[in-house]
Amino acid sequence: MSDRERLTRRDILKKAGQAAAGAGVVAGFPTIIPGRAWGADGTPPSEQIRVGFIGVKNRGMQNLAPLMKHAVAVCDVDKNVLASAKAAVEKANGGTCAAYSDYRKLLDAKDIDAVVVSTPDHWHALITTDACAAGKDVYCEKPLTLVVSEGQAMIKAARQYKRIVQTGSQQRSDDKFRLACELVRSGKLGKIHTVRVGIPGVNYSEPNRPDSDPPAELDYQTWLGPAPYRPYNVNHVHYNFRWFWDYSGGQMTNFGAHHLDIAQWGLGMDESGPISAEGKARFDEMKRYEVAQWSEVTYKYANGVTVICGMAEKGGVTFQGEKGSIWVTRGKIESTPPELLMETLTDSDVHLYASKDHYRNWLECIKSRKLPICDVAIGHRSATVCHLGNISIRTGRKVTWDPKAEKVIGDAEQQKMLGYDYRSPWRLPG
Repeated sequence: MSDRERLTRRDILKKAGQAAAGAGVVAGFPTIIPGRAWGADGTPPSEQIRVGFIGVKNRGMQNLAPLMKHAVAVCDVDKNVLASAKAAVEKANGGTCAAYSDYRKLLDAKDIDAVVVSTPDHWHALITTDACAAGKDVYCEKPLTLVVSEGQAMIKAARQYKRIVQTGSQQRSDDKFRLACELVRSGKLGKIHTVRVGIPGVNYSEPNRPDSDPPAELDYQTWLGPAPYRPYNVNHVHYNFRWFWDYSGGQMTNFGAHHLDIAQWGLGMDESGPISAEGKARFDEMKRYEVAQWSEVTYKYANGVTVICGMAEKGGVTFQGEKGSIWVTRGKIESTPPELLMETLTDSDVHLYASKDHYRNWLECIKSRKLPICDVAIGHRSATVCHLGNISIRTGRKVTWDPKAEKVIGDAEQQKMLGYDYRSPWRLPG
């Protein structure tokens, strides 16, 4: 047994706490209180990590359910949504759950160790950076960002305050996706020439509706937050935020954030990205929503690989190489020829970071201080691929990209689209 294996959990916590204190970390390591076991899987009891949930509708409730026993607080700008989430936690845990309408007050709470951010995309960066500064570890839903510059600020905050920040790209914790990427990176397909990424079309069927006053239960000004002001419209909030550029990037950043993340993983590009993106798109003729109704983006990488992401492609990710192909999606993996999946990976092959549960990986990393399987820097790079595709289809021009400098080459308008000015009084650090 190695020295690392002999370390007790108490030793690991002590060393992590000493390292954080030496670095001047704000509101250092989480307070530990006795808790229940991870679950009925035979694992030993562990100290409880107390989690606050920011944004608790739709995906927010889906993220809350598997982490319910850790929930001590919820936050939402919709009073009805907030009340429902609070009641659900209290019923499940048999205790009191704090409720906040302002995420900043939740971050001020000393009895919260970590937060899950499941807000609309335009809020991800500001809440995450503020949480890091408050000494909270973070699980942030994908896509990590609305624009590229936000990801750079999030990485800076996570490293400065030594926080664990997991991106909610849960396919990284799926055995089938990992196997596909391990086979690709171990050369079982030979040289990869093309990766095909299929994303769904827009699932929006609302008729045009006029602007109106916001409902009494919704704090609309805070819902908008750093986004540009526009009048309230019932078609723009809750699930439908993803179809408007001020708040999200359509299916390119919704499902593209998942599948392009796997393309990046399989190509070994977690610290880099494409050198160009060229897209084409069609938009809704009735102008009910702003994002692409249909799109196809072709990315080129410096190693000669082409990645094609579009709504006409087969859903999931298909890696194509000299010796065959592998297609992987949720719950399925297939290869041509079929025997490719029978390949046994040896010690000399590539073995990627293994996680069987995305939430548990985050919790374990909070304790060990090891980077999670989809660290903020990885989530940033994968989101960047999505954003470059959207910039191309919005401008109608090819994006020439320097992945090392993270800058657009030769197009000032496209370069400006890597960020945006937050609406006062909101400001993104860095």
